[in-house]
Amino acid sequence: MDRNEQIKAGERGAWVSILAYLILAAVKLTAGKVWNSEGLWADGLNNSTDIVASVAVLIGLKISRKPADHNHLYGHYRAESIASLVAAFIMVSVGIQVIIGGVESIFNRHSTTPDLVSGWVALGCAAAMYGVYRYNLKLGKRINSSSIKAVAYDNRSDMLVSIGAFIGIIGAHFGFVYLDIITAIIVGLIICKTAWEIFLEASHTLTDGFDTHSLEKIKETVQSTRGVYEVTDLKARMHGNQVLVETTIRVDPDLNVIESHEITEKIEKRLEKECNVQSATIHIEPFSV
Repeated sequence: MDRNEQIKAGERGAWVSILAYLILAAVKLTAGKVWNSEGLWADGLNNSTDIVASVAVLIGLKISRKPADHNHLYGHYRAESIASLVAAFIMVSVGIQVIIGGVESIFNRHSTTPDLVSGWVALGCAAAMYGVYRYNLKLGKRINSSSIKAVAYDNRSDMLVSIGAFIGIIGAHFGFVYLDIITAIIVGLIICKTAWEIFLEASHTLTDGFDTHSLEKIKETVQSTRGVYEVTDLKARMHGNQVLVETTIRVDPDLNVIESHEITEKIEKRLEKECNVQSATIHIEPFSV
């Protein structure tokens, strides 16, 4: 699967989330009003904001498909990481709102008990969102897309919010009037934690951070290529879901240009096959004892 096909697959994942949020938000807002569930109503509002986050990811993916131009010689692939940041900011704002709403409810508790039907609606919505979460998580790993993985984690957070709403509704019927508030605060903290993890990953990528274990594997691959005597320098960074590598190697000083070039081609093919490296810049120096 080439880069454009990967991005198109990512766009399908974003559309799945958008459509799921549109349907679930409508269901939750309607059910929350009809069956007097503030928790389910808040969950529906939460899904409404998630639509914005998913749209941001979709826009980021579409921008990353734009070809290179005179201002972006490496292409626009980092728009995907920026979309992940936007999703993280939206998620953390929702998480903080959930926490604040829970704390405020302690001091402004309404006596209305929600209908049990709203609880089953919340549980059904959680099951549906779990399916969307598994789909996007698998897709994000398959195409190595940070933004789709961010969408998947957002899906998981929304599943937990719906489960929290279900627990709160059931608890209210058994006299545990503060159970839904405690659950809401815990869910809000989980959402903020997820947003923080997405922010760390996206900012790490945008500042040219790279996984040390992956870098070591790349170095071993270059070093073990026939004709390479020594690897003196190695750098790698992420560009969207692409891995870019720069390395300096030392070879037999008696090799001619064609023979040296053949070694670099072997390295490039191995890096692409074994380490998913899309671009490698290789500098050759003569080996001396």
